[in-house]
Amino acid sequence: MTWSTVGTVHQSARDFIPTWLYPVVDAVDGLDAHRITTFLPAADSPGRHSAVLMLFGPDQDLLLIERAHDSSQHSGQPAFPGGAVDPTDTGVVETALREAREETGLDPSGVMAFGQLPDLWIPVSNYVVTPVLGFWATPSEIAPGDPREVASVHQIPIEEFVDPRNRVKVAHSSGYVGNGFKVANLLVWGFTGGLISSMLDLTGWAKPWDQTRVVPISPSVDPRVE
Repeated sequence: MTWSTVGTVHQSARDFIPTWLYPVVDAVDGLDAHRITTFLPAADSPGRHSAVLMLFGPDQDLLLIERAHDSSQHSGQPAFPGGAVDPTDTGVVETALREAREETGLDPSGVMAFGQLPDLWIPVSNYVVTPVLGFWATPSEIAPGDPREVASVHQIPIEEFVDPRNRVKVAHSSGYVGNGFKVANLLVWGFTGGLISSMLDLTGWAKPWDQTRVVPISPSVDPRVE
């Protein structure tokens, strides 16, 4: 399989998204994956393909789930809805919307997918993840899906991620250090925290913050970033 190393947007994206999302369109169109990560999937990588939904709500927020605290992987970690691509999926957009429906109960018909980030490789789990960008044109009721997988769902204002007071470095005893956010009584870190941080930088929404503020992660917490 050939992986995409360039971000894409729907050619008519500006026709159905609000103007405040235009910086996202400008940042993603033609975006080289190297501007997000140094970990890129090899052309012949057998990594398992998955997709996540980076869903922007009309109130300028992002949809996140909190994984179940007794789940087998990434217990308690906040994340974008998403999962592995099924053989019956027509593509990553269908995967992201299907997983979001299963995990949060949202109605996929109210989501307008307007772009995709480059495929990103997570070496520790050998997953190749395609972040799908969506605008929640017609919001629907949401609630945690299977309690064995999802503990809670959250719509978090983007401004809370932008606020320098909420930004931290996260350090794990394994040696992992990455960007994180303390928002909505959650610590958003790992792949999700890094992706949000990159998006803030690429759009110009980021504000200077104290990068010496470090939050240590307990050794009992899964150090894998996804």
